[in-house]
Amino acid sequence: MLDLVARARQVQARTRTLFRLTVELAQLELKRKARALGIALVLGIVALVLALYAIGFAFAAAATGIAEELPLWASLLIVSGLLVLVAAILALVAARVARTAGPPTPEQTVEESQKTAEELRRV
Repeated sequence: MLDLVARARQVQARTRTLFRLTVELAQLELKRKARALGIALVLGIVALVLALYAIGFAFAAAATGIAEELPLWASLLIVSGLLVLVAAILALVAARVARTAGPPTPEQTVEESQKTAEELRRV
């Protein structure tokens, strides 16, 4: 009888430890995904700001091109082209980072919990 009580306490302690570790894994996984989404958000905002600047430079280039000689508006057009290029690169990087983050669900934790539940059912 004492052996059964001791085993029940061991199972209870292991279950608590397993639950605590599962919660810790879920927290770590969610932090990692939230960080990746935060980086993607910042890069997307920077890309948007640069795109807005590029639009401003494009309008300035068009206006200057009409009013002045070629070198000034050409230089403004080159600057706006570079801004658009940088904005496009940042947007692509932001999309890639967001794609790697995936949905904000703790997939590893769910998978481990399902495996644990299967093993407990077999016993």
